[in-house]
Amino acid sequence: MATEGAKRQPKYQRIADALRDAIQVGRYGPGDRLPGENDLMADYGVARMTARQALGLLQSEGIAESRQGAGVFVRSFRPLRRRGITRLAQSQWGEGRSVWAAETGGRVLVVDNVRVTEEPVPDGVAGVLGMEPGSPVCVRRRRFVLDGKPVLLATSYLPASLVAGSAVTREDTGPGGVYARLAELGFKPVHFREEIRSRMPSKAEADDLQLSTGTPVMLICRTAFADEGRPVEVNEMTLDSASYVLEYDFDA
Repeated sequence: MATEGAKRQPKYQRIADALRDAIQVGRYGPGDRLPGENDLMADYGVARMTARQALGLLQSEGIAESRQGAGVFVRSFRPLRRRGITRLAQSQWGEGRSVWAAETGGRVLVVDNVRVTEEPVPDGVAGVLGMEPGSPVCVRRRRFVLDGKPVLLATSYLPASLVAGSAVTREDTGPGGVYARLAELGFKPVHFREEIRSRMPSKAEADDLQLSTGTPVMLICRTAFADEGRPVEVNEMTLDSASYVLEYDFDA
């Protein structure tokens, strides 16, 4: 039955399965070039569109990536394991460490495209922060690049009246980041809520994250709460789905 089922698979799916198996057994290693469209057409007796679909499927799964003018290669980037609970523990930012510190394990993390502005609060964010529409918020936009690969875009919104004159309004917030500075202001985060969705990226997101064609993004919206349930930050994050493993470890 399994053989009959395999025969009913589209040809591009069977080719992609064969390439995936070859990668898993080590025939093609990280950074190796996969057979091109002409090679697959000759080896499998298929049309160019079928060969292109097979390679496209591997790219959409994050297994392979296309390099302009060079071909399709086995993805060499090692996914980042994002520990969604422990990364936000006060023992991290409360002691001056980045929430990324335990996850990157010595890998090179660069934060670029940092922009800090004051803007009217977006309607959706206003409701979460309990602010009047149009009220001023401090907006922090930045991109995170790991081992030379952009992996995340983040935009944080904080009530301007809460952080005025503090390091939160500067590009470099100092040791422990925004949460450590909020604690110094008397608004220490004591609870977090994250909502996760996924979709295909916009063109701007695909460009900023250097995504392969067909790669979706994960959207994580995190709200930080101080004492008495007061929301103090909304952080909207866009993640390259092929660059992450989301891990949540908690007691029953």
